[in-house]
Amino acid sequence: MPKLLAHFVAGYPNLEQSRRVALALAAGGADGLEIQFPFSDPSADGPLIERACHAALHAGFKIEDGFRLAAELVKATALPLFIMTYASLVVAKGSANFAARAAAAGARGLIVPDLPPDYDEGLFAAGRAAGIAVIPVVAPGITDARMELLKRQRPEYVYTAMRLGITGGQTILDAASILHLDRVAKLGAKNIAGFGVRTREQFLALTGHADAVAVGSHFLACLEQSGNNPDALRGVAAALKGN
Repeated sequence: MPKLLAHFVAGYPNLEQSRRVALALAAGGADGLEIQFPFSDPSADGPLIERACHAALHAGFKIEDGFRLAAELVKATALPLFIMTYASLVVAKGSANFAARAAAAGARGLIVPDLPPDYDEGLFAAGRAAGIAVIPVVAPGITDARMELLKRQRPEYVYTAMRLGITGGQTILDAASILHLDRVAKLGAKNIAGFGVRTREQFLALTGHADAVAVGSHFLACLEQSGNNPDALRGVAAALKGN
């Protein structure tokens, strides 16, 4: 069975509630946390995450809040934590500074979809210098040349998007999905599968093909349906894991 990497948006519904969301996901059996620092134009994300990002920013979220929250959660849960965000926030702080701050907070890795290895504003080198993994996102249809470029980076982790487009939409796991995951696995990195996993059946179907599965929009949808009650997510995470 793969590990569950539970995604949530820092500062949504507010900073304290997002801390409770993360703790509930951890209590439900999450094996790791993916904390998204909200950005006004989250280009890889669907309407649920986009709405949550806008709400967090409207509530006054600042990058410093994200680093503090990340450090608190690493200490409170002892789970590996990954920071996900977008290029504008990283570049505004400076790639070296952002990577160093993330490492100091105890983050295991950085996921920045719009900073690929050959247009990364120095982030991959900054990550190596700071001792934190920078995790490339691999989409279906990646060319052999791009795969070779990624291989030369020798990433510790890769994030494999199981379909094209944005997060939150329905993903149908078929033979092509599995072939894509297995192809990316040949890079020799720990393989995180993401985009659209909503059910335990989908989660289990990735056994042997992904080291971890990132789930985010499903949790956000359940959070909204519960009236923004963070404690409800404990049971949702446990159901995915079969706990």
